[in-house]
Amino acid sequence: MATSINGDVDVVVGEFEETLATLERRQPRVVVNTIGPFTETAKRVIESLPGGTHYVDVGNELGATRDVLAASDRAVALGQTLVASGGFGVLATESLVLHLLQERAGPQRVRVDAMGSVALEAGRVGEALAKTIVGGIHDGAWRVSGGTLVRARLGSGAETFATPEGDRVSSACFPSGDLLAAWNASGADEVLAASSLAPRGLGAALVPMFAWITRVGPLRRAIIRRIARAEFQARPAPFAHSWARARMEWASGERREGWLRAGDAMSFTVAALCEITRRLYEGEATPGASTPGALFGPSLAEAAGGEFLRTVEAPAAEPT
Repeated sequence: MATSINGDVDVVVGEFEETLATLERRQPRVVVNTIGPFTETAKRVIESLPGGTHYVDVGNELGATRDVLAASDRAVALGQTLVASGGFGVLATESLVLHLLQERAGPQRVRVDAMGSVALEAGRVGEALAKTIVGGIHDGAWRVSGGTLVRARLGSGAETFATPEGDRVSSACFPSGDLLAAWNASGADEVLAASSLAPRGLGAALVPMFAWITRVGPLRRAIIRRIARAEFQARPAPFAHSWARARMEWASGERREGWLRAGDAMSFTVAALCEITRRLYEGEATPGASTPGALFGPSLAEAAGGEFLRTVEAPAAEPT
């Protein structure tokens, strides 16, 4: 957890409770939360922040994003700015939605797809990621229907499409903060957030059974321990670029589709996090809680290395 910037960077490594206890004593200008799962840590860190200390994290769980946004009134009272999901997840799709809305506002339906491309080094999954994976499956997915958050099946709404560079990608409903960000930005009555990480086919069919099993505490803990110990092999990035896609439809039947292109999704996240932290440190934001694009505008994604591609008339969806 990095707690300041500008020649004053203080990286705190240790037990989570010990880290929280240091915040009041150190009085940092900005706290950068990199400790997952963020559904467990975001709210706890925010509640421990001294007045005037700003916050940003790199989580993208739907519940964690909602927890940060729900703390807006408290943040205003304490002179804090809280930024949820300051990485590729949320920023890429949210900024694309905001970019498209500059051309035309008021869409009725919005779908966003996140397709991060990252090269992996060999290693172990670890407890934090294992808890995030199991927690996401247990909590399930959501979508916006009729202007209300409703339950959705994880992996539903699957589509296969080609990126502007011709890569074939599949994407499906996924429980991420992208949903809240796209909904808040567009005000659309129907919103779906999808990801190339979502399970599909047999994997999606097994999700309900797995979610039911994880309701049993001992089984849930055993599954987390098993996943945490799992080793994964090194692999190259699946695509030359990471992508975000947004498709909008208006009551008139008009549809538009736009793309944001970035490099390695992790490099984009680091660049975005550094830029957000700098702006918070230098007092460039008003108190309250927000997602990064809503706070700083779609140009933030460009500052992190993203590039908006031209908007086109959206083709018909190609179900998977």
